[in-house]
Amino acid sequence: MKLIRFALISMVAMFAIASFIGFLLPTNVLVSRAVNINAHRDSIISYVKDIEQWKWWMEGMNSSSVKIFSATSADLNGSSVMITRVTDSTVVSTWISKKGSSQTATIHLISNPSQNITVVQWQFEEKLKWYPWERLGSMMNDKILGPMMETNLNKLKALAEKKHDQ
Repeated sequence: MKLIRFALISMVAMFAIASFIGFLLPTNVLVSRAVNINAHRDSIISYVKDIEQWKWWMEGMNSSSVKIFSATSADLNGSSVMITRVTDSTVVSTWISKKGSSQTATIHLISNPSQNITVVQWQFEEKLKWYPWERLGSMMNDKILGPMMETNLNKLKALAEKKHDQ
């Protein structure tokens, strides 16, 4: 009986400690990457605002598990993606995972009219619930999303600069 009581008290204490640590972590997680591209903003936006053009620069878009429904809607291996807003310098999309968690991805194109360089900044933002395992797990978002974002931004850079040079 003492062993069961000790195990129960230990589990409650561990949950309380994990919850306390989780409450110290932020409720919004932001992962951001940027790249300088030697091309005008207008030549880059066409690759970013149309999901059908993502296959040219985003890894995994040529997979058989990707179903593109329109220029603004797709299913990427069970995750639903919808472009919700497009301006001349920003593309906002909502990504909903198989489990129902939502992330907002924003791609900003920042350029100076006097120069032919565009900074493409891509960020994923996720709003977390109070669950300690969600908040503790979110510490890995940068390690998971960051390298993928860097790879894809470098592919976009190579594609836009190649098109610009022609």
